[in-house]
Amino acid sequence: MMFANVIIDISHEKLDRPFGYIVPKRLEDVISVGSFVRVPFGVGNREISGFVIEITDKSDYPVEKMKEIYSVSRDKEIVTSRLIELAHFIKTEYGSTMNRALKTVIPVKDKIKHVERKTIVLNIEGDEIGDTMASYRKKRANARLRLLEELKEVKMLPKSIVTDKLNITPGTLKSMMEEGVIRVVSETEYRNPVNIEEQEEYDIVLNSQQRQVADSIKESMGAVYSGEDVDTKDRVHLIHGITGSGKTEVYIDLIEGAINNGKQAIVLIPEIALTYQTVKRFTRKFKDKVSIINSKLSKGERYDQFERAKKGEVSVMIGPRSALFTPFSNLGLIIIDEEHEGSYKSDSVPKYNAREVAEHIAITTGSVLVLGSATPSLDSYYKAMNGEYSLHKLTGREKGNLADVHVVDLRDELHQGNKSIFSFKLQKLIAERLERKEQIMLFINRRGYAGFVSCRECGSVMKCPHCDVSLKAHNNGKLICHYCGYEVKTPRLCPKCGSKYIAGFGTGTQKVEMAIKKLFPTARVLRMDMDTTSKKGGHEEILSAFSNGDADILVGTQMIVKGHDFPNVTLVGVLAADMSLYASDYRASERTFQLLTQAAGRAGRGSKKGDVVIQTYNPDNYSIVYSKEQNYESFYSEEIAYRKLMLYPPVAHMTAILITSKDTSLLNEAVEILCGRIKCLKNEQNEKMLAIIGPADAGIARINDVYRKVIYLKHFDNNVLIQIKDNLEKLIEADRVFENVNVSFDFTPQGNY
Repeated sequence: MMFANVIIDISHEKLDRPFGYIVPKRLEDVISVGSFVRVPFGVGNREISGFVIEITDKSDYPVEKMKEIYSVSRDKEIVTSRLIELAHFIKTEYGSTMNRALKTVIPVKDKIKHVERKTIVLNIEGDEIGDTMASYRKKRANARLRLLEELKEVKMLPKSIVTDKLNITPGTLKSMMEEGVIRVVSETEYRNPVNIEEQEEYDIVLNSQQRQVADSIKESMGAVYSGEDVDTKDRVHLIHGITGSGKTEVYIDLIEGAINNGKQAIVLIPEIALTYQTVKRFTRKFKDKVSIINSKLSKGERYDQFERAKKGEVSVMIGPRSALFTPFSNLGLIIIDEEHEGSYKSDSVPKYNAREVAEHIAITTGSVLVLGSATPSLDSYYKAMNGEYSLHKLTGREKGNLADVHVVDLRDELHQGNKSIFSFKLQKLIAERLERKEQIMLFINRRGYAGFVSCRECGSVMKCPHCDVSLKAHNNGKLICHYCGYEVKTPRLCPKCGSKYIAGFGTGTQKVEMAIKKLFPTARVLRMDMDTTSKKGGHEEILSAFSNGDADILVGTQMIVKGHDFPNVTLVGVLAADMSLYASDYRASERTFQLLTQAAGRAGRGSKKGDVVIQTYNPDNYSIVYSKEQNYESFYSEEIAYRKLMLYPPVAHMTAILITSKDTSLLNEAVEILCGRIKCLKNEQNEKMLAIIGPADAGIARINDVYRKVIYLKHFDNNVLIQIKDNLEKLIEADRVFENVNVSFDFTPQGNY
């Protein structure tokens, strides 16, 4: 007798364990690890779905009390043992139910309608063809004769042509099949979202620096592929290359090396907006071996791409975070471009970090992970500095020159009477570019209202005295820290200089678009933000129009400054550097430096010299000073010193515990219980280095009538935080208070709650 351990398709902590079922004889040949099954569950034996995570001939339960599996879905994605192991890793490391982790790594679970391609094939040959044709003439079977005459020449025809063009009826086809004259061959036709245009071959000629980096990484790839015992430094490589240094060319060379070794590659990109140009480069080299996956594809399209990958029809998969779970059978290379981007961190449970999961996949599959960025995350660079990753540098631009960066002090503009969105310097340069028929990108550092309060006169920002992050403005007239809960009344005058020009700071893309059209009525303006790219193909449509010269100015949020290459763009304006600089988040300076450096990299990528204008109320802030100089090393040194002082990641590890409930009294009771247990664990284990921050109201204290509170934990050892999470999960499962309270864990959170 065979048994199956099944994870039930209900994401609840109390059901987050395998349930044993009998595998009936009729299903023994079709069920396997990863099968999606229907089983009876509970007292009423209601039919429910589940994932098989183990097949065994032994059971921990009395057989007479066990139930049988109802059925196995043949239309569902089969999960390999590797993906189940990966789901278990994500569950353990990031805190979620096994069911949610499985749903994360399984590409497509819903029933998908296949597209079938049918072909009519001639099933006879030689003299038999002539005899059959003579028989058809004698019987005046004109339709059968007409089809046979066609098949005599070409041997096979698509069924669509046979029925539509030759007007052959299904009855005629059935008769000819029964006679053995023809047969119908059915193949699943997979949808391909990549439009491979006619384009010239992409012959890469790496410069000496690029070649040195590529060869060094390929040496590690050779060692890993041959099964040598290597450490993490040989498996994970960080390429720190300035904007325009040709990182993509290095990626393509590495992928070619992997394919030549019979391997497959995954390329992660942070934004759907980057797919257009990225895919264009890769298809020039690898043609139809490239496919994409992203949220804009239909379920059917996504399913087909993973099926093509499983069957070996695709060797390179490009896409955002979810592409990491492509079921390649012989994965050899994972590339994460713009690895510093926050979008690689999931914002829903399980809140996994794609960089960390990719490292785990590389180790467990015998692959090599390559991280690339002009502005590496402090997390990755810190590991490279400590010898955990191999560091490679590209210091020269492949083409064009670095732009001249001008920092404009908006305090001076205010004193000169300029209350416009655009500084005098930026207005002058925009007019010049329009005159010269060159293109302009205007970047707003953060979409919508940032929530911090600053002084336009002196540039100072209201900050938390305990956490050194900006306080967030609330409608009740208070400024609140969403790390520790500190609050203060919103001042009417600047506490530093006494100015009345103190208020919340914010501007949006539509406002900028209207202002630019008012200043320059003849300018052709495109706007790229969440609103204009919501429809399928919206990103490609806007970027293609701008690339083709259909617009003079592109206005947008972060998505316009990430990795795009427009040779005719010679001016980039950063309209509000302070909007990310004073987000209430310990990573604010890092993100500002990255955004400004990336924005500056969009100008002057062709033969023409570029200019960048950064508008700010804080021109002396080190993230702005070093982004102007494109000086990552100096920024890193200053920022890592701040992180050490405040015990923020990557120096220490940090976990956010989000507690939510519709009942405020239950919420408060649950928070009190959790805090009590954490403090007990701290004392029992003598964890003097464990820092407990909060509890505090979350940044948005109520969403859809659900109240939210957060607790932050900091420690040098991430395993200590995982152990606390495991202990709290047992408490949550046992205590009835948590039946109407939800608790989620976020390791190394991106920002605050």
